[in-house]
Amino acid sequence: MGQPPDRHLALLLLLLLWGQRSNPEVRRPSCDRCDRRLACNCSCGGWTCVPTVTDRALTLDLSFNYITAVTGDDLTGHGALGSLSLHGNKVSAIHPSAFDPLWSLEELDLSDNQLSVLDHRWFLRLGALRELNLLHNPYSRLGSGAVFRPLVRLRRLRFGGPALEELKRGDLSGVTELEELTVDANNLTRYEAGALAYVWPLDRVTLRLRGPFLGNTSLASAVLGDVSYPETQLVLEDLNVMRNRSAQPFRETASRRVRKITFRNFSVSDEAIVDLLMVMNGAPLTSLFIDGLTLSGEGRWERAKRTDHKSIDEFFMRNVVVLKVFHFASFLELSFLLHYPSKVSIINSQVFVMPCLTSRLLVNLQYLDLSDNLLTDLTMMETLCNGDGTLKGLRALNVSGNALKSLSTMSQQVAKLSKLTHLDISRNGYSFMPMGCTWPSTLRYLNISRAKLTSITPCLPVTLEVLDLSYNDLNRFTVPLPALRELHLSGNKLLRLPPGGRFPNLQTLTVQSNTLNTFGPADLRGYKRLQDLQAGQNKFVCSCDFVHFLRSALRGVGDVHLTDGAESYVCDSPLHLQGEPVGRVRLSVVACHRVLFVSVSCGAALLVGVLACVLLWRLHAFWYLKMMWAWLRAKRSSRRRRRDGEASEQLLSYDAFVSYSERDAGWVENFLVPELEEPRDNDEGATTHRAPRPLTLCLHKRDFLPGHWIVDNIMSAMERSRRTVFVLSENFVLSDWCRYELDFSHFKLFDGSAGGEAAILVLLEPLSKEDVPKRFCKLRKLMSSNTYLEWPQREEGRAEFWRRLRFCGHGDDTTTHDV
Repeated sequence: MGQPPDRHLALLLLLLLWGQRSNPEVRRPSCDRCDRRLACNCSCGGWTCVPTVTDRALTLDLSFNYITAVTGDDLTGHGALGSLSLHGNKVSAIHPSAFDPLWSLEELDLSDNQLSVLDHRWFLRLGALRELNLLHNPYSRLGSGAVFRPLVRLRRLRFGGPALEELKRGDLSGVTELEELTVDANNLTRYEAGALAYVWPLDRVTLRLRGPFLGNTSLASAVLGDVSYPETQLVLEDLNVMRNRSAQPFRETASRRVRKITFRNFSVSDEAIVDLLMVMNGAPLTSLFIDGLTLSGEGRWERAKRTDHKSIDEFFMRNVVVLKVFHFASFLELSFLLHYPSKVSIINSQVFVMPCLTSRLLVNLQYLDLSDNLLTDLTMMETLCNGDGTLKGLRALNVSGNALKSLSTMSQQVAKLSKLTHLDISRNGYSFMPMGCTWPSTLRYLNISRAKLTSITPCLPVTLEVLDLSYNDLNRFTVPLPALRELHLSGNKLLRLPPGGRFPNLQTLTVQSNTLNTFGPADLRGYKRLQDLQAGQNKFVCSCDFVHFLRSALRGVGDVHLTDGAESYVCDSPLHLQGEPVGRVRLSVVACHRVLFVSVSCGAALLVGVLACVLLWRLHAFWYLKMMWAWLRAKRSSRRRRRDGEASEQLLSYDAFVSYSERDAGWVENFLVPELEEPRDNDEGATTHRAPRPLTLCLHKRDFLPGHWIVDNIMSAMERSRRTVFVLSENFVLSDWCRYELDFSHFKLFDGSAGGEAAILVLLEPLSKEDVPKRFCKLRKLMSSNTYLEWPQREEGRAEFWRRLRFCGHGDDTTTHDV
């Protein structure tokens, strides 16, 4: 026999792809959409073949593309890959060794493709696989041999589709530790008893059984019998139970004592419900879930009144549609079912009232969920029998998502429910809270979120431990609740955290998506027991204190932990930080410690100033500045006199200005003045020379003008003298006025108005240049050369001293030598 045409097509595609792969010029496209967690999302990318991604990828999503085949080397090098999804492609051929490199793969999704044959060689190297999805492919059977035998760690398996027609014993051999099994068997026509029994025990089995399945009683009974166990939750989808005897396959389920059954997308008539109740009579069914119920008929339940269903504890219905609801008789005839459940949920089923008579039948009820229906304040009064305490055992009531508007009415209706601890009235139209309300003293949990409340009053019960007021229009919350442990205020308009002193036992606080600008240790200090805080998604002003506090809190420093993650805290201002996560903000010292920065800066500037002053003093900078100022002032006076017409020669009134210490005045007056100012005859042996004329000396005692500034007198005397005679001694060095005169002579030398011969140095006693201050560098240089006269201590050398000094004073001898 030849191979089927679809298998020929698959082999042809594989050969074509291998030919392309052998051509080195054919290169696969690359997908670079990988995040930091190495999860590569290449879905909806229009790929026609498996693109290349990083070898370090941990997750690869290739869903909703146009991939037709997976070749032998498409996934080479991806040993770290843990999850691979090819859902929603057109894969019709997979090379036998395509998945061999994926030794770490734990999740593989091949659903919604064109696989007409399952090959056991795909899974030979996938020993780590835990979840496999093969739904909605056109294979009619699970292949030859045990396809799933290598998958020893498989925990969740999904297979089947509209083309699945046959299941044989051994198809699931080797798979013995499944937790969840989903089988799409809508068109199953051949089933070998025991085919699904290999995987017992299971936690959850989902069977999709639309079509002729239930019409074949033996086939349906065999399938249900193989998966029905007391520990297994049985989920049946797409059932249509309308005809007589269509409930018979459930007899096998009842005999296996199944405790939990769930129906999804369940179409049923009232007669078929009666048949089911009769078939399941006496079964230990504890939970019945119906999600998506379409009910037809007129509500005739008489035949089921004698059945025994005392074990039912939980009854759940959601998305219920009753066809021709006004033709239906009362549900009161199902009273034999309503006596036993402790949990009843009827959600999103257009219920506008549950009659008081029905409520009175729920004598064991502890949990009632009527959310997302059409209840109003008036019909709620009927449901709760005008608050007479009918549902005296009720502990939890959920009427969220209805049309309730009066908190006062609600509090009155539940006031006599003496065991009520949980009340959910969220997603209703409450816009006003009265000043006073009557609540049961047992109430601990209250949810009024997603309403329209603008203020909070003492209407709230003080016994509350958990309060949810999220997504209202509140701008403050100050009502004291001493027993409160959790407070949820997200989505309001709060400007600051509620005062912690009102909630001494609060442990959890959520204030996300409000209008908070900041908060800190001072705001949290009032919360004595607060542990978890969620305050992200607000408009934070990123000040220094807030950033420092929040970064510490995000690191877990302190008693309060921010449990909503660092990415929820984003700066709204200042503008240059807008949109920046607070945890990444780095503010400068200038911005955060302005006073400290100014203080340190001023201190540093003062220190630098002091050091600079000390340095300038050591370098004699102040002396230079002082001398420069005095010299400039004197120069201006000299220029002013020149402008007044005085000739430069007229300014020279003296031959020499004598600078000396007051302690050396005796030598000057007794020796120097008489010797230079009085006329002298020629020395003996010098008759051929003309006698030198007397010199005119300037002495401060007799020639300084009284009333004038001393500095002006000194500068004027120096400018009006051809020479300056410095009578140097230890007394001279210690004299302040002599040093002034020496200073100005020093500046005169620097000014260049006189050469080095303008200063005549006379040493009364031995004095080295080291005794002269270092700042007088020009004079020290002169002393180190040959330009000074030394007063001889012996009488025979003084005549030569006076001769040389007179000639220096006249300018006749420009070079003087030591005596």
